[in-house]
Amino acid sequence: MQRPTILVLKALIAAMILLILACQLFLVPPTAQGMARNYPEFADLVVPGIVIAELFLLCIQVVNVCVWRLLSMVGEQNIFGTDAFRWVDVILGSIVAATLLIVVAFAILASAGVGNPSILLLGSLGVVVGSGLSMLVIVMRGLLRNAAQLQQDLSEVV
Repeated sequence: MQRPTILVLKALIAAMILLILACQLFLVPPTAQGMARNYPEFADLVVPGIVIAELFLLCIQVVNVCVWRLLSMVGEQNIFGTDAFRWVDVILGSIVAATLLIVVAFAILASAGVGNPSILLLGSLGVVVGSGLSMLVIVMRGLLRNAAQLQQDLSEVV
């Protein structure tokens, strides 16, 4: 991968990190408070909602940091080292954690009687997307392992 491409991708990741941080600080809490004012019967869901939303966004932040580090490893021509597997494992863990947070949020909403069909559809879609992303990362990790093994075999031959 060429250096300009890596720089552009890192700039996009930095922008995403800043935007998500702004959402964590300035969007999630006021939105939850506004929903509590508009729907007082669900006011007891404000704290769990904020916690789950913040943790979900934190999972996305962790993935962004890991991808940043993997891009740095690509730039250093060190992507096939053992460090890369740790970063990929953290990405996988973050995706699984985010998917579990969706399940927890869905369970909390269902127990509170928020049984809107759109909530059911959105929660199901979140679980399907999270599961699909997890499987994709598992496949990509396997490809990274194979490529690392091929590079090691090639370096032994040469």
